[in-house]
Amino acid sequence: MSPTLRYILSRLGQAVLVLFLAFTLAALLLMILPGDGVLARFANPALGLSADQVADIRDSYGADAPWYIQYWQSLVGFLQGDFGFSVNSGAAVSTLITAALPSTAVLALCGFVAAILLALIVTVLASYGKPPWLANVIDSAPALFVSVPVFWLGIVIIQVLSFQLGWVNVVDPGPVEALILPTLTLAIPLSAPLAQVLIRAVADVRTQSFVHVSRAKGASEGWLLVNTVIRNATLPALTIAGLLFGELVAGAVVTETVFGRNGLGSLTAQAVANRDNPVLLAIVVIATIGFVLVNLIVDLLYPLVDPRLRHRGRVGRAARKHLATSTADPAGTSGAVGAGTAGAPGNGTSGTPGTSSSSSEYNPDQNSGSGAGSHSLDRTARGSGTQSAEESSS
Repeated sequence: MSPTLRYILSRLGQAVLVLFLAFTLAALLLMILPGDGVLARFANPALGLSADQVADIRDSYGADAPWYIQYWQSLVGFLQGDFGFSVNSGAAVSTLITAALPSTAVLALCGFVAAILLALIVTVLASYGKPPWLANVIDSAPALFVSVPVFWLGIVIIQVLSFQLGWVNVVDPGPVEALILPTLTLAIPLSAPLAQVLIRAVADVRTQSFVHVSRAKGASEGWLLVNTVIRNATLPALTIAGLLFGELVAGAVVTETVFGRNGLGSLTAQAVANRDNPVLLAIVVIATIGFVLVNLIVDLLYPLVDPRLRHRGRVGRAARKHLATSTADPAGTSGAVGAGTAGAPGNGTSGTPGTSSSSSEYNPDQNSGSGAGSHSLDRTARGSGTQSAEESSS
């Protein structure tokens, strides 16, 4: 099995484990939380339902079953694609998710792309800004972005861009116009941690020797930024970008509520308010699936961004093959002769029987004829001769 396939299968196994643990934790937490969504919905006297009718409804939802029975039924239903029925509306949860998912997916994609663009702009201005004070101000912008509450930011954006400046219509907007303000509201907090990582990574890459060499050869700063600096600074940014996907779900809940959009965010807010456990459990699982898929894609992009990771498997296989060859051939047939005598071919040390030297190691004393090796041997011979003469005379 190739290392790439082994790595993909390993990541898929970890993804399945994360999904199972997320489902189990969410299901158990929803079961032990106080309150009863079925009673809150159907025990209202205004509905005119009898106690037997309410009991039948509770039995249809499995609300009176032990927790392990509820957990097993939910797990089997999810594996079969059956998410159950909403307590609040009575509609199938899969129908509600199918209707709300496209709006949230479009908003999340637009917000994610806008966050990346905004982070790149902030990084370039903070790293290459000519006035030092301007670069310092922009460098501190991500800390401000990440500390701003999403709901307050959405209200300020509506007030400034719509009511004060009149740039965006929020009363009766078109499909594209309705995405502008929610995208900005979602992108600004997301861009903050990404910009912080990029700024530090760019500063680190700019001090590397290969950047100085390229600059000394005449490369412009713009060419270095696009072809060298950004490419080498994207690896840590990829990691934080994958982790930021979880923020998209949390941000979508508030953003869609502020702007009155119908999506998973507003559906989550309604499910929390009505204690609609089947809907909440389905949303948690879907968000976990999206998070796991995004991080799996990010992991698979690492070798494309960093060539060192792409060639690491080849180097590891070559090293293991060389080690296996050396272990299987201890006599040293790859360029060394064991148990040699003085002057024998392949013996790296003159006058020392029983030793061997590999041709892959550099030893200046092995070079015969001229150079440092022959001078060293001559000095050794002369020294040995002088010492022998002195011992004979004594």
